[in-house]
Amino acid sequence: MKTINLGIQIVPKSKSLSAYDLVDKAIEVIKASGVKYEVTPFETVMEGEESQLMQIAKEAQEAVLAAGADEVLVYYRMQIRKDADVTIDEKTAKHKQA
Repeated sequence: MKTINLGIQIVPKSKSLSAYDLVDKAIEVIKASGVKYEVTPFETVMEGEESQLMQIAKEAQEAVLAAGADEVLVYYRMQIRKDADVTIDEKTAKHKQA
């Protein structure tokens, strides 16, 4: 099974709840999954096997709805290589601040 990167941006819609608090519910699901991930200001990027990451993404969006969002907009971006793994570190390690 190849390792891929999946970026997910969940934009919750709610008339009464904080969007940041709702997004935190999605991040909790991702964190609890045990996969490698990085939270950025616009999306969270996960690293792992495609079917596993898609299941986590579904659980994350369901958690936001369960937390009270009226609806969610969900945007995915994936990087998949035909014959090799894709890792977060290969793309970002040299840019990390100490």
